[in-house]
Amino acid sequence: MKRRPEPELMDTEEQAQAYAAADFSDSNSLFMRLLARQARGGLPGSAALDLGCGPADIVLRLLRTYPRLHCDALDGAAPMLERARATLEDAADLDGRWQLVHDRLPSSRLADRRYDLILSNSLLHHLHDPQVLWRTVRAHANPDALVLVMDLLRPPSAGWAEALVETYVANAPEVLRSDFRNSLFAAYEPREVVEQLAEARLEDLEVGVVSDRHLAVWGRLPG
Repeated sequence: MKRRPEPELMDTEEQAQAYAAADFSDSNSLFMRLLARQARGGLPGSAALDLGCGPADIVLRLLRTYPRLHCDALDGAAPMLERARATLEDAADLDGRWQLVHDRLPSSRLADRRYDLILSNSLLHHLHDPQVLWRTVRAHANPDALVLVMDLLRPPSAGWAEALVETYVANAPEVLRSDFRNSLFAAYEPREVVEQLAEARLEDLEVGVVSDRHLAVWGRLPG
């Protein structure tokens, strides 16, 4: 199925409200399991970067699982970051361990910062130029940094996409159903992501299908 790009930002109040209220526990738990598998030998440091953090559920899970981490969390949509701030400010145990960054990629606000762990969940399919993500990884990763990027996987047909919509968001608000459908059409196939990594000279990272609707990219960069 041919890829059909969608808007890069989910920046309406309706989208932010629906997304923050939705139950993404299955996919976010999968993300954290993938991270735990990659971090079995220990995290390489204490500075983390979450690209496309949305309402910050991953940031919340991350900081509670790894108490040594500090996380910078970037998103281009102000309504999403409002939800992220409310979520993180309510978590008193995380005080001082996070910073929100309102910007799009490539981000000048990251300046010369470097990170030991770079994460992204469900951002890649929004990007019209996927290299802005991979260039950001290269530019801001410390030697031996751990990278985990998870995203939707483009299904082989429109019928398959509609079946996924009915399976996972059948009872969700129409804005969420529409966004999920559009995101499936906008997602990349594994071979396309492999090509992206080769272009970015990130061949040390692996690509795999991790669910019926997700692919992931993981690995450590050279030390």
